[in-house]
Amino acid sequence: MKKPTDGEFVILLHGLGRTRFSMNRLARKLESLGYSVLNRDYPSTRRSMHELVNGYLIPAVIHCETHEAHRIHVVTHSMGAILVRFYLQNHHLPTGSRVVMISPPNHGSEVVDCLKKFRLFRRLFGPAALHLGTEAASLPNQLGRIDCETGVIAGDVSSDPWFSNLFRGPNDGKVSVQSARLEEMQDFMVVRCGHTLIMRSSATIGQVMAFLQHGRFNR
Repeated sequence: MKKPTDGEFVILLHGLGRTRFSMNRLARKLESLGYSVLNRDYPSTRRSMHELVNGYLIPAVIHCETHEAHRIHVVTHSMGAILVRFYLQNHHLPTGSRVVMISPPNHGSEVVDCLKKFRLFRRLFGPAALHLGTEAASLPNQLGRIDCETGVIAGDVSSDPWFSNLFRGPNDGKVSVQSARLEEMQDFMVVRCGHTLIMRSSATIGQVMAFLQHGRFNR
């Protein structure tokens, strides 16, 4: 018997300095609903944005296409959102595909503004991290609109209170609620979570499912 999700693939993109294990709980839930899930590691701290898109995201999309996907959804945490936005500047996903961004630094992060001047930060987090500042010339602020149904989930409980003085409004410890917003998004949701574990929260996972299935979050 065909499932409603037959032919629907979901690519998961973890955040900076994380691994696929951070997205495992979300992957299991998606698989239980019948989605075909690609949850793979990528070297977030060792390659540039361009190299990450070419070396990881494009091959992941090609894999879905060769397995006759009719929809290719992408769910991201943190920097993963910038990778998919970068990809969508010159590529397209199949009609009906949706993107869910969890805690995305869509206008950069004040934490990167503060730390990128330190050599240890540059050594640990690599070239991609240096593009995630809030200045007008940063990569997130230079990217154009994306032509894909997009939902954004932000957190408003800090998981890193030692950075609190860097923000002027609600934030999750790494990204402000305001920075997470995207002009062309179809829906926006704030959950009571911090940046580090927001992708594992039951509330977040429930909202991801709602958007993939209906193109809107549950209120």
